[in-house]
Amino acid sequence: MYDYTIIGAGINGCFLAHELSKYDLDVLVLEKGPDVASGATMANSAIVHAGHDPKPGTLKAKLNVRGNELYPSICKEMDAAFKLTSAFVVATNEAELSVIHDLHRQSQTRNIPSEVLNRSQAMQLEPNLSDSIIAALDLPSTGIITPWEVAFNLMEEAILNDVKLNLNTKVLSVMARPRTCYIDAKCSDSKYAYEIITNKGNFIGSNVINAAGVYADEIYSMLNPSDKFTITGRKGEYFILDKLSEPIVNRVIYPIPSEKGKGVLVVPTIHGNTLLGPSSEFIDNKNGDFTDTETLEYVRSQVKKTVKNIPFNKVIKTFAGLRPTGPTGDFIIGESIDYPGFVNIAAIESPGLASAPATCEYVMDTIIEKQVILKKKKTYIKRAHLPILYKMADSEKQKLWKDNPSYGKIVCRCEHISEGEIIDSIRRPLGATTLDGVKKRVRPSMGRCQGSFCQPAIIEILAKELNLSVEEVKLYNEGSNVVIKGEFN
Repeated sequence: MYDYTIIGAGINGCFLAHELSKYDLDVLVLEKGPDVASGATMANSAIVHAGHDPKPGTLKAKLNVRGNELYPSICKEMDAAFKLTSAFVVATNEAELSVIHDLHRQSQTRNIPSEVLNRSQAMQLEPNLSDSIIAALDLPSTGIITPWEVAFNLMEEAILNDVKLNLNTKVLSVMARPRTCYIDAKCSDSKYAYEIITNKGNFIGSNVINAAGVYADEIYSMLNPSDKFTITGRKGEYFILDKLSEPIVNRVIYPIPSEKGKGVLVVPTIHGNTLLGPSSEFIDNKNGDFTDTETLEYVRSQVKKTVKNIPFNKVIKTFAGLRPTGPTGDFIIGESIDYPGFVNIAAIESPGLASAPATCEYVMDTIIEKQVILKKKKTYIKRAHLPILYKMADSEKQKLWKDNPSYGKIVCRCEHISEGEIIDSIRRPLGATTLDGVKKRVRPSMGRCQGSFCQPAIIEILAKELNLSVEEVKLYNEGSNVVIKGEFN
């Protein structure tokens, strides 16, 4: 029996797995996808919002502000990139200017640094703001991250400390079984044990954490159909622009928020690209992470209202993601009243990413510490940092090349990624097993050519490292084999 079974390996599942790995507990993570961070954590705006706009009194407001405080130190500890960029919320008319002042007052009540700038002041900092902008709310504590990098690093360290991760494991049913508590100081006082039936076998958990993203409602309804909630997918579509010699913007640019969310944004990324989006559309299909021409045209029209001189001829990719939206307008975080030991972390839409470390802290402090006696492990293993060429000084690179020549062989010319980095990404404790897995870990094929040059070499490396034929190498999941038998040169 596992002390904790976490369903879902998105950013929240990874934070909790990492935190629980510090204690003398048996922890299992079940993920239906072929990799960690394969849902909303993979497809979002990657912003650590300041916390200026969630409604007062909500968990969103509380956890966003705290998450913003926690991220810089967590990213430093986990060797994940964090960049403080600042952000503008921009107004184009007097009505929107009134909202700017309301957000400024709300920010002050939350001790969030903010300042209202007139058009001239804002244009000095962001020359490409639209001609219609009349004012901006400056939010200097806003930052950006690479969400899946944070998730990977957290989960890898959790695995090093005995957390068990089962990928490609879909939960089919959850049942509460009467139980007699083990004579064990770790064990909760719950009258139930939870049997989780999956496509890869059955598992018993003393406590369960439901962090299944857009499927969290379906997981909970398996256990408690009389007290279910509903999660609806809210699709957001994006453009990614190529790296430019001069950035379009230096900070996040928000329009005035609405009932649809923070609006269509212009966002610099950690690696020098620019995101444009997202749209906001409720859909019934929870697998509907596809783009369409009409919605992308809407995104294009909206960003022009806040930023000018956008080079749409530099678009290198479009993508879509689904945000899990609940019925209350707030996060759903809590232990089931009917089924003690079963915890829902659901409806984690924006600012869910920004709130994630605080969500973990909140769950630990208000729920888990009441369920079990937490005893720190006597020894704890820290993950070793990957050599990342673009972060290294020339002298460090030369030493690395001398010690291991594979780091001197560039496979991805767009992003300057070496064979050594790709091999490392496969051999790590949470190693890549697919083309997308390698891409997310060390960025080959994320550049201008989107893999048209480097993909064949990556396929060969994956095949060799995993002892597969090239025909067996997958893009992402089952059935996504890239090479047709007999056609690889």
